[in-house]
Amino acid sequence: MGRLIAIANQKGGVGKTTTAVNLAVALAADHRKVLLVDLDPQGNASSGVIADTRLGELKSSGRTVYEAMVGDLPIADAIREARGDRLHLAPSGPALVGAEIELATREGRERALKRILDPIRDRYAFIIIDTPPSLGLLTLNSLVAADSVIVPMQCEYYALEGLTALLDTIRRVRAALNPKLEIEGLVLTMFDARNRLSHEIGREVQKHFPDKIFESVIPRSVRMSESPSHGLSVLEYDAKSAGAEAYRNLAAELIARVSGAGAKTGNGAEPAAGAARSWSLRALFARDRERSRR
Repeated sequence: MGRLIAIANQKGGVGKTTTAVNLAVALAADHRKVLLVDLDPQGNASSGVIADTRLGELKSSGRTVYEAMVGDLPIADAIREARGDRLHLAPSGPALVGAEIELATREGRERALKRILDPIRDRYAFIIIDTPPSLGLLTLNSLVAADSVIVPMQCEYYALEGLTALLDTIRRVRAALNPKLEIEGLVLTMFDARNRLSHEIGREVQKHFPDKIFESVIPRSVRMSESPSHGLSVLEYDAKSAGAEAYRNLAAELIARVSGAGAKTGNGAEPAAGAARSWSLRALFARDRERSRR
C-alpha cells in the first residue's frame, strides 16, 4: 500500500505547492509510481505539471477531485497521466472552492478524501496531497486521509508562529480522527544562504525538532519561480539548478525515512545515500561558521 503524505501549512507563500509538485516529480524520476492530488482550489499543483490548453480542458471536464469528493465520480476516472505511467494527477477544478460548503452538512464530511483514495492506494508508492493555505475542511480531509505530513517552512519568524497552530491541529486530528497520523518532517524552504536570518531560523527549528527536520534544504531559486509557467517542475526545467538538486535530495531523504534507512537525518545522521550535500543543513551551517571566523 502506498504512503499517503499531505503537504500542509496554513500560511500561503511558503513553498507548499512548489514542494508538492517537485517532490512528486523527483519521486517519480526514482522509478516510483506517484499520484499528485491537487486539493487546493487555486489549482496551482495542476498547472505545475500540466500546461496550456490541456489544463483548461482538464479543469472544465467535470472529472476532478471535486466531483469525486462531492459527487459519485470514482477517483480513478478523475486521474490523468502527467508524466507517462510514473506520475499521475488528480486535478483541482474551479468548483472545488465550494466543496467545504457542500461537505459541511454531510455526515462523515472529514473522511470524504479518505473514502475516495483508499480503493486506489495500492496502485502507488506515494500519494502526495497539495492542500490549501488554511486549516479548513479540505485540509482536515487531507490530514484524516494521510499517513504523515510534510510541513514546508519559509525561513522567517512568522513561520515559526504559524507552526504552533498547525502542530496543534495535527495533535487534535491524531486524537480524534486519525491516530496513525505522523509528522514526516519539516523542510526549510526559500533558504537564502547569504541571509543571517535563514541560518537563525534553521538552527531554531533544528533545536526544537531535531528528529523531524529534514536535512535537505530548499533554496531561493529564480529557476524554481519560472518553471510553473511552463507546466514543468524545476527538475525538468533546469535539471542542474540548485532547486532541482535540493528536491532530488529531499526525495532521496524521504525514501530513506520511509524505508527506515535514515529517519533522523536532522539529528546528526548522514544525508540519504547518494544525495548531493551542498544544500544540506550541516553543509550550510558549516559554511556559515567558516564565514563568521573570517
